Amino acid sequence: MRTLSRTESLPHVERDEVEATSDKDVPSLLAQPLTEATAVRIALLNNRDLRAELRELGISRGRLMQAGLVANPTFEVELLPERESDLELRVEYDVTSLVLAPLAARAAGAELEAHRYVVAGRVVELGYEVRTAYYALAAAVQRLVYAQRTLDALTAGRDAAQALLTAGNIPQLEASRQIVAYETARIEVAKIELAVADRREHVQRLLGLYGGDTEWRIAEGFADIPAELRVPEQLETKALQASLDLKAIEQRLTAAGRRTGVARAIALVPDVAVDFHALHADEDDSDNVGEEKWRYGGGVSVGVPLFDRRQGGRRVAEAEFDVLLERQQGLAIELRSRAREARNLLVSTHARVRAYETTLVPAQRTVMEQTQLMYNAMQLGVFELLAARRAQLETELAYVDAKAEFWSAMAQLDALLAGKVVRGEHAATSGGMSLGGGEAAGGH
Repeated sequence: MRTLSRTESLPHVERDEVEATSDKDVPSLLAQPLTEATAVRIALLNNRDLRAELRELGISRGRLMQAGLVANPTFEVELLPERESDLELRVEYDVTSLVLAPLAARAAGAELEAHRYVVAGRVVELGYEVRTAYYALAAAVQRLVYAQRTLDALTAGRDAAQALLTAGNIPQLEASRQIVAYETARIEVAKIELAVADRREHVQRLLGLYGGDTEWRIAEGFADIPAELRVPEQLETKALQASLDLKAIEQRLTAAGRRTGVARAIALVPDVAVDFHALHADEDDSDNVGEEKWRYGGGVSVGVPLFDRRQGGRRVAEAEFDVLLERQQGLAIELRSRAREARNLLVSTHARVRAYETTLVPAQRTVMEQTQLMYNAMQLGVFELLAARRAQLETELAYVDAKAEFWSAMAQLDALLAGKVVRGEHAATSGGMSLGGGEAAGGH
């Protein structure tokens, strides 16, 4: 299980018991800045939906126990004076249950194994959800930092425009453009602040935190992007081999096949019950003088399957098997497609990140440095300088979003290879949001 979510351990996954309260390790983990690995670990310890699904394993286990139980014997005690006895003892037992109970238990056992694979898949899925939520929050936090820097630059532009307007060096149109750019950026910063709050709450829901545990801090930045991307070879085959959903369907196919066998056995094996009885003779019966007071006997009852041969139950089991077989084939096709899709997304996001990292961000910084030099030499105006600063911050924002998308794509591929198909969403927080504003204008 350790590889399923890239954490050191998965407590409470290998057994059915779940603690009623939050794990005692959570406060100590939250005392340090929250990292991706810590967030996943806390979720596996504390997420209530996952804990509920672990408890549901007990339901399947109970069904397995019940399916393997044989019928109880029936005891009867009767007073039968009309049969010249004052007491009759009878024990009756359904022999058919001895034959059918092991078959039913085997079917229930396969269902339990299928449920275990489903819960294991939920563990993988939760790890993915936490990782992508963490990346989205980290990107939003960094975006807010850059947005506030942009706002500071626009504040300087607005103040400079007002001063130049007062001095009569620029027209009212240019001053109004700078004011609009500043106010627009203020609105965008407010939107990003709300996005940070929303993404933080999303993480807290996944981690199952409330009360004093919500005062955690997130670690800064992302892990370094690898210079060379290594996608596993034979990705489709590995995804098929690892799929927990396929394994769950295989177990359900086994269970359906065994249920079909049980239905056929019921149709062929009649209901057989055996009984043993003992009668105590009436003491007033003169014909029994000198004879044993107890008389013993036995019998067998057989239910002949003339009409009800469980035809409907057998047809249901066979149809369930056919349905599962179709779903198995469909899932295999989907897994191959999802593997190709995950690989394409990872390659694309890695290429974009590397383009920002090696070319765009350094080039934009050079533009800013040269613009600053030209401004210092009185060759450009303050508005050109501010425009260059805004362009640099926009590039850095796009770089942050690209890194969040890359790590989310990596999490999606990791989940696939760990056995679970996840419907990934890009972790970028920009949504086309722009913090720029105002056109550059001349003026010193």
